[in-house]
Amino acid sequence: MKLIIRILLSALAVILLANLLPHVTVDSYVTAIIVAIVLSLLNFLVKPILVILTLPVTIVTFGLFLLIINALLILLADNLIEGFNVDGLWWALLFSLLLSFLQSILFSLLKEDK
Repeated sequence: MKLIIRILLSALAVILLANLLPHVTVDSYVTAIIVAIVLSLLNFLVKPILVILTLPVTIVTFGLFLLIINALLILLADNLIEGFNVDGLWWALLFSLLLSFLQSILFSLLKEDK
């Protein structure tokens, strides 16, 4: 149940950012849910491979290259999903940063006090 809520919160963040950023568009709520699912799958499957392959560059740039990897994953999701459009690497980078920030805020609401 918590996974479904996390995906719905991620979709909400995608919709908010698509309305906020002029060069990011999402056609519908269903598309936003698909974007959230695809991004979570890409972060789970593709990102670890990219991090390992680009480890020397990541070390030289003190980890800043991870931001580029996140932006590239956003652009990959853009290519995979009809109805989701990001107009370039810089917009994908900004979208990635803001999405991470929004998700951290929204996911903090899910944490239970123990």
